[in-house]
Amino acid sequence: MYLRTLVLAFLAIATARAELTEEQACVPLEADTHDPKLAKVVLLAGSVSNKPGQHEYFAGCALMMDWLKQNGGVWPVMAANGWPKNEHIFEGARTVVVYADGGEKLPFLDPARLELMRKLMAGGAGFVMLHQSVDTPEAQAPDVQAWLGGVFTKDIGCRGHWDMAFDQFPNHPTMRGVQPFAAPLDGWLYNLHFAEHGVTPLLTGAVPDKSRTTPDAQSHNGRAETIGWAYERPDGGRSFAFTGCDLHRNWQVESQRRMVVNGILWTAKIEVPEAGAKVKFNPADLAKNLDYKPKPTPKPVAAPATEATKPAAQ
Repeated sequence: MYLRTLVLAFLAIATARAELTEEQACVPLEADTHDPKLAKVVLLAGSVSNKPGQHEYFAGCALMMDWLKQNGGVWPVMAANGWPKNEHIFEGARTVVVYADGGEKLPFLDPARLELMRKLMAGGAGFVMLHQSVDTPEAQAPDVQAWLGGVFTKDIGCRGHWDMAFDQFPNHPTMRGVQPFAAPLDGWLYNLHFAEHGVTPLLTGAVPDKSRTTPDAQSHNGRAETIGWAYERPDGGRSFAFTGCDLHRNWQVESQRRMVVNGILWTAKIEVPEAGAKVKFNPADLAKNLDYKPKPTPKPVAAPATEATKPAAQ
């Protein structure tokens, strides 16, 4: 009986990691804790998406897991492919971080998963959404707006890639130790539906007016747009969002790392240090745990027409 249980457990692990690279398979996944003294942070890393260097959800969450460990009293638990194999890791979670594709690919659209998220939020868990995950189908948009304070929907939302720089920040715990920084050619989502109360814009900046693809956005030409915010929910829960971090390379920007980790700690109701969270970083780590994304096969180029191959005149 024991041997059978051991074999089944091995097969479950092998199946769970079937889509991971050999390097990614070495990252501890769903490694839970039952120590009530530790603040559990559940990181949901989305499935493989986009081009190499973009939407590196697994690698990004692995980096965040390391940075969180640098700040005492935190136990990060990471799940791959958008959702854990063992949903018990949500038990006692102080905050949930979603770094994944949005829209119809949002990891918790299944009714059972959505209900689990509702219970977590009702219980006061913190909530963090990064990049595309804020893009939400219309049916689930009211829930996400209530949890996050803002939600991207197709009716008014816009997105695109351009340089942004930030040099003015509000007096908020999530911005402690954050210095002026630039995020070159990252991907952004903006012009969201925000809650009427409780939202603190953290990062705002100019966007190209040509990126305003909806009538509502076009009615606000020239307006600075919010792409990062904190939200104090009416039920006492806390949420944080940043629509950047499309490009994996921008994790090398210390202030971006610190802001995101500060935001996670704040939503978990951990006091953010005056100098900001510890986010020690080795540049070589950017090349670790990247998704396997085969390069697309180039389309054959048609040979130029010659006199012999030109169609005869009719």
